Amino acid sequence: MRIAVIDMGTNTFHLLIAEVDGSHFTVIHKEREAVRVGEHGLRDEWISLEAQTRALNSLTRFRKIADEFSVSKIFATATSAIRNAANGLDLVQMIKDTTDIDVKIISGMEEAAYIHQGVKRALDLTEGTSLIMDIGGGSIEFIVVKDGEVMWMESFEIGGQRLIENFHKTDPITFSEIQNLENYFEKSLQRLHEACRVFKPTTLVGSSGTFDTLSDIYRMEEGIERTESAELPISLDHYYDIHKELITKTRAERLEIPGMIDMRVDMIVVASVLITYILQRYDLIKLRVSAYALKEGVLLSILDLLKEQERKAVKGKTKTGE
Repeated sequence: MRIAVIDMGTNTFHLLIAEVDGSHFTVIHKEREAVRVGEHGLRDEWISLEAQTRALNSLTRFRKIADEFSVSKIFATATSAIRNAANGLDLVQMIKDTTDIDVKIISGMEEAAYIHQGVKRALDLTEGTSLIMDIGGGSIEFIVVKDGEVMWMESFEIGGQRLIENFHKTDPITFSEIQNLENYFEKSLQRLHEACRVFKPTTLVGSSGTFDTLSDIYRMEEGIERTESAELPISLDHYYDIHKELITKTRAERLEIPGMIDMRVDMIVVASVLITYILQRYDLIKLRVSAYALKEGVLLSILDLLKEQERKAVKGKTKTGE
């Protein structure tokens, strides 16, 4: 069976198509598109007509690709920008009418749970305490995992696009803007501060776009070949070197960094300020990057559901003597 998962993020839409067999899957196609559905609308909680058009065009194209791969079922999720927009449900209905794709708007906590599902398949988190961090355009999810068990999770509506709109006005970013960001994090992340005080994580585990790009920059600098590993290469020392580049270079200069891509070149600055704040605020001593995130978590949850349905069907046949 082939399943498609579409992750409709605030900045980027992702398509993942997988061949599934029981609890295992093999990715046969994946791609992303910078749809920027939250552009110019996050503050007003409204999806602009231009953003709606980009979203519809992207989903129409994804639908065509899914059909070409003979996908049996498409599962689409929408996150921060769409769940907070006053016209988010209208966009979901337009997508249904145009593409026949049912979009599920998920809560921040559901988003965090899916991210955890994806990351725990990619990385062994059974020893020690880790803080998982996923930086989206609209929201940021944090999950504390101790010896393989989730101790705490929360979603904060302070994603990268929101931070750009509110704090990053100059290029390159100024020292005062960085200070303003750090002051904002100190006030906005009180519940995270308390969770980290209680559970004392030592490792930061990053997932999704910004961390993917940071790993690509590190890999290019070190001459490391790209592999299909579920854990992406990074080192804490090299991360700090990359961070210094990101906060001192202009947009044009950042684009010239090997491994940088256009869809990340803006948000990666405020994201890096946040990552550095988190690392230093909680004295974290290790950095890891997961290749799996929300869309893989959604896929794994679907596999669990299919497995449970199959189990119930077998049980039902046994009871009826078939």
